[in-house]
Amino acid sequence: MNISDFHGSVTALSAETGGRVMAGSTTHGVGRSTPLRVDAQRNLEHVLRAAREVFGELGYGAPMEDVARRARVGVGTVYRRFPSKDVLVRRIAEEETARLTEQAQSALGQEEEPWQALSRFLRTSVASGAGRLLPPQVLRVGAAAEEADEAAARVPHQRQAAAGGTAELRVVGARTPAEDEPSEDAGAGALLEVVGRLVDRAREAGELRTDVTVADVLLVIATAAPALPDPAQQAAASARLLDILLEGLRSR
Repeated sequence: MNISDFHGSVTALSAETGGRVMAGSTTHGVGRSTPLRVDAQRNLEHVLRAAREVFGELGYGAPMEDVARRARVGVGTVYRRFPSKDVLVRRIAEEETARLTEQAQSALGQEEEPWQALSRFLRTSVASGAGRLLPPQVLRVGAAAEEADEAAARVPHQRQAAAGGTAELRVVGARTPAEDEPSEDAGAGALLEVVGRLVDRAREAGELRTDVTVADVLLVIATAAPALPDPAQQAAASARLLDILLEGLRSR
């Protein structure tokens, strides 16, 4: 086939598709295309799924090679989509934090009884495993010695006035994150606020211990989902541990 024949074939194909070459495809010859975008999307989904599993099991310090191995792709494929590990970590932390926020909002909207709302949020979040992927800064709590006079400062969702007079939502005691940790601004503000509403409602109803903070609730989510090789054993262990932790949160 000469060059004029090739261009004629492409012109005909363009006419059949309304003047467009199909998006996500590259033409290697007459009547043949490779759906590169489909393959790329599939690889991205594999990498994200693998990253959630690896970081959930080993923490955000796990190397990119472990993610690539779990995704069954080359490490170069991972770096093509995420130029640094920090970018991938931020993506996972943002998605999982957003998922927890949605779960908390759902609990608030569907459960009228304060304790049931908080309990529902905890059970749903532990079952999803998203708590293991929370940014580490969100889980930090103040020292026990500061508990009496600085209890409010240990509540992560407190609002502090910024210099310009606007309210700023921040995690108290947070430090500059290391390269393999997500930043504290990765959607954490919305999560801390909605969980704070769940905590406040349960406390005001007299069903939650007065010393329980938002950080305590998030700590329960992060620790109540043990990673066991057998899914049935993992579900049973998580449910049992959560029952014990919930009982510890309730007021006497």
